[in-house]
Amino acid sequence: MKPTDFSFYLTGFLTKYLPGETGASKNTIDSYRDTFILFLRFLRDVKEIPTDQLTLNLITKNTVVEYLDWTEEYRKCSISTRNVRLAALHSFFKYLQYENPDNLLEWQKILSIPVKKAEKKTINYLTLNGIKLLLKMPNVNTVAGRRDLALISLMYDTGARVQEIIDLTPSMVRFDKPFTIKLIGKGNKARIVPLMEPTVKIIKKYMEEQGLLKNSSNLYPLFFNNRKEKLTRAGVNYILTKYKNLARKEDHTLIPEVLSCHCLRHSKAMHLLQAGVNLVYIRDMLGHTSVQVTEIYAKTDSRQKREAIEKAYVDVLPNEEPEWQKNEDLLGWLQSFNK
Repeated sequence: MKPTDFSFYLTGFLTKYLPGETGASKNTIDSYRDTFILFLRFLRDVKEIPTDQLTLNLITKNTVVEYLDWTEEYRKCSISTRNVRLAALHSFFKYLQYENPDNLLEWQKILSIPVKKAEKKTINYLTLNGIKLLLKMPNVNTVAGRRDLALISLMYDTGARVQEIIDLTPSMVRFDKPFTIKLIGKGNKARIVPLMEPTVKIIKKYMEEQGLLKNSSNLYPLFFNNRKEKLTRAGVNYILTKYKNLARKEDHTLIPEVLSCHCLRHSKAMHLLQAGVNLVYIRDMLGHTSVQVTEIYAKTDSRQKREAIEKAYVDVLPNEEPEWQKNEDLLGWLQSFNK
């Protein structure tokens, strides 16, 4: 079977251009690959174009828009997921502009497809009492419970993304003071995050029990399943959901019905902000590219807004009670008002 031009350029895009020229992380490449797997399924099942017959000239702006609508309507994906798929396609067609400019007009039409606007959701986060309740749930009398406590407490204490926790190895934890941990974030960017002593004690005890303090274990996954494989996103979500359900049975007012791993990250950021920590430090801890991204927490914290407004408030209202409030005959007061 003769390879098509589409397969030729897609292979070069995923295996050479993304890792070699753009320096994209493995997670980004995996996400882009998944986008094209779904794109090929859409073309095969909906447009009836077999993968081995797919050529570049069959892909148009309308086809891409139909694919994006299909992900949203048929697969029930969110608008943010739709936009992630579009970002992957945009990257590919930017690549094609230079590698295969024969159909440049169509590539630019595809690149003109806008990101779809989505309603901004309010940030979901736990109060300090909610975090305390959640961390009480793991049974520390069991090996699994001690691992889960170490996992959840580390996720909260560092404000790490779930993938950053999954990718941790023992060598990335520093037990010399000041206690720190190295996180690898988006775009393979590393950052050093401080650890609090209570969390260090939990992590160290867990690592001793699992034999992870030995030099020979430096590159093992810090958190793993029964098969000694590093946890997956689904695995971490399963663990968190288990303890969320237990905590809701004890006090459903402190724990929301929907609790994601990212909620722990939001919670840490909000608690730091409420403690008076500068947004710049919160930005660096979370690994945001700009403090403008971190400002969403300041916009969310109604207590801080109220306190700031109250500090700036100057009383300009009259102390006396308005005359009309004393006047029993309101109608008569209104008739004589401003005459």
